[in-house]
Amino acid sequence: MNRTGLAACAAALAVAVAGCTGEGADPGGGGAAGQAPEPGLEEFYSQEIDWGACEDGDDDFECGVYEVPLDYGDPGGERLEIAVKRRPAAGEAKGSLLVNPGGPGGSGYDYAGAATAVVGLDVRKHFDVVGFDPRGVARSEPIACLDLEGMDDYLGTDMLSEDGDADPAEVTDAGVERLEEGGRTFVEGCRERAGDLMMHMGTDSVARDMDVLRAVLGDEELTYLGKSYGTMIGAVYADLFPERVGAVVLDGALDPELDQLEAGIEQASGFETALRAFIEDCQGRPDCPVPGSDADAGAAWIEDLLEKAGREPLEGPPGDDREVGRARAELGIAGALYSEQTWPELRAALADADEEGDGAGLLGLADMMYGRDDEEEYLNSTSALVAVNCSDSPSPRDPEAYREAAERAEEESPLFGASFSWSAMTCAYWPEEAVAEERELTAEGAAPILVVGTTRDSATPYEWSQKLASTLESGVLLSRDGDGHTGYRMGDGCVDRAVEAYLLEREVPEDGEACMP
Repeated sequence: MNRTGLAACAAALAVAVAGCTGEGADPGGGGAAGQAPEPGLEEFYSQEIDWGACEDGDDDFECGVYEVPLDYGDPGGERLEIAVKRRPAAGEAKGSLLVNPGGPGGSGYDYAGAATAVVGLDVRKHFDVVGFDPRGVARSEPIACLDLEGMDDYLGTDMLSEDGDADPAEVTDAGVERLEEGGRTFVEGCRERAGDLMMHMGTDSVARDMDVLRAVLGDEELTYLGKSYGTMIGAVYADLFPERVGAVVLDGALDPELDQLEAGIEQASGFETALRAFIEDCQGRPDCPVPGSDADAGAAWIEDLLEKAGREPLEGPPGDDREVGRARAELGIAGALYSEQTWPELRAALADADEEGDGAGLLGLADMMYGRDDEEEYLNSTSALVAVNCSDSPSPRDPEAYREAAERAEEESPLFGASFSWSAMTCAYWPEEAVAEERELTAEGAAPILVVGTTRDSATPYEWSQKLASTLESGVLLSRDGDGHTGYRMGDGCVDRAVEAYLLEREVPEDGEACMP
């Protein structure tokens, strides 16, 4: 049985997979250590940032912009301004630590603004913590493909019968047509609103933008912490510029060899694992609405709740006319599985849905994940996420491929498998000339690269970190046995000490080292 359509749209929730990319010209070099920029890029590598006060007025930070070419194959053409934020080191600086939270679509600028939570005290003492909004994100020429109403429709599309006659767990032909229409509308919105930018949103370009920033900051080598999709930025960077790798931490890794459909199948299994961990934790608590004493019974109860929402949508919050059908309810559940910190909210939201038919809690969790901060607008993170994912790896153009993938995925991941597969279908309509060719990421010749994997990570399955560490020639795997998305600064002192020793002293753990609770 196949399920909802965009119930993961933008989906595989906040990470979806970028394949190996290879767009544009050969890598330009430059800046520090006597590395001469490629002809045409000299001006970009020699620019200076005019640092000034940040928009939030926090005196601990300074902000500015730098310029990059829209198309590295045409450096004399259109330019983009990239927003950057820096917290200067509290002590004697070793250089800059660039940080990225993932997404695609996450704001590195905001992530640097949370430096006290993102990195430890010793790291802040010895590194300037620097974050930039990747091209098309937030303050860096943001791409926004749909307005508020259009985005609500896109994320809330169910692939079920509109007249309610069909089994709400079964995909209908009309549902597939609605999904196709939603994908085409999204891509057409990108053409109308950001026709040039959408052609240059791939991770390859983002990695090149990061090398320009490295040089502008005066660093001979890159020191970097990338989480989730940020691991793809770091891996692509290392493959393009292996001689410029200093200390690079890739936490909660993506598998660079998966295409969109394969990634959706494997990522769904990660969310299924996280859901079962949530259920088992919940069933031991007095405020748990999930009945039973094992994960199988709890998963069946949640499936039944979602099917009921498919037949009769839950009520949304007062003044909000969005129906909380299966798609939005499933998004809310998946969004809460990123961190144990949101498990209490998920327990309360499930209780409200079951006892009162109230879907406001689940809708709020979905809105939090997709950046619908208020009644007026979304953050542009979903548009950026789809644009990057569709640019980074080829996708099937035949809808039947998504149906077959959904059927296969559901066998392995009954709750999330089908929806995660269907969610990739927007990329079927992305301009083919904007899609990068696949390549193997090995970063041959790079210094040791630290990959951190969490055993029950929801969004980036542990196996992906294992795969990336083995694919990178100098990859070293550090394992965290735990729940939640990513490992560093997630409450595990063993992981934190190992990561910080690597960043500060270049002490490399034994490959395969495990931090156990």
